[in-house]
Amino acid sequence: MEEAAAVEARDVVHCHGPVKALDGLSLSLESASVTTLLGPNGAGKSTLVGLLLGRWRPQAGRVQVCGLRPGSLAARAATGAMLQSAALAPQLTVAEHLRLQAAYHRGARPLERTLALAGLQALASRRYGALSGGEQRRVQFALAVCGRPRVLVLDEPCAGLDAESRRALWQAVRALADEGAAVLLTTHLLDEAEALSDRVLLLACGRCLADDSPARIRAQVAGQSLQCRSALPLERLRALPGVTAAEARGRRVALRTQAAETTLRALLAADDTVSELELGATRLEDAVLDLLHRPAAVSPQDPSGLVPARRDRLPGPRVPR
Repeated sequence: MEEAAAVEARDVVHCHGPVKALDGLSLSLESASVTTLLGPNGAGKSTLVGLLLGRWRPQAGRVQVCGLRPGSLAARAATGAMLQSAALAPQLTVAEHLRLQAAYHRGARPLERTLALAGLQALASRRYGALSGGEQRRVQFALAVCGRPRVLVLDEPCAGLDAESRRALWQAVRALADEGAAVLLTTHLLDEAEALSDRVLLLACGRCLADDSPARIRAQVAGQSLQCRSALPLERLRALPGVTAAEARGRRVALRTQAAETTLRALLAADDTVSELELGATRLEDAVLDLLHRPAAVSPQDPSGLVPARRDRLPGPRVPR
């Protein structure tokens, strides 16, 4: 008998007042994989997370977590969640928080293993309220994974983390997926999505615009990326042969071209001050923005943002009682 998907949504419709946040969305998430959820403001990402965690029930269609109704006792026991904020008792130590959370789960990870996963070994005896913001985020991650969840929801998990902590968390997430967890990640860091994801789901207007591996999504956008420092204005750069898009990125400019050699020759002929030249494959960011700017793909409220301007407040991780 074929095992059910870790998460399954079929023909889901959900509205917030007059706003249709999800419009007939269907998807499934498999175990032992990392799926990243991307999309502009109002795409429906936060609504989907809320439905998976049982905050709401879909107004039409069906959502299941491990074959169970989201929000039920059994579904909550099988789900771990790290949301964008959490109200935790400041007077408890890191170890006390983890022991308390683990006590709600059969077969929870040993405390030392959870501390190691989150890089918290040296902080076990520190009170939560005395930790930095980045350290508190690592505690929240540890609380989400201590019960060995079959489904792990991570909502902007690297917000507030330094580069070293971010890389360590990426390694931990990959290790959890390799153990068999189905990980759903929301992020506005597209390098994070590219580094971690087996699969990317791009939402727009409550529908699925793209569903594939990062490499295959990049392949949907023809051409190469050319970055450099140039004295030419963007209007001149956009007029170079082969160029399909040009934008400023700090002190550099990024061009997307379908004829890299021709573009490069024309650029060097037009500007002898060109420096810091870098030619590479199309990045996931370029592919996502290209897909979002195709006709009828983008939410009319905000055609470009990848970070929701308004995120619904979701409850903290709920545990079985």
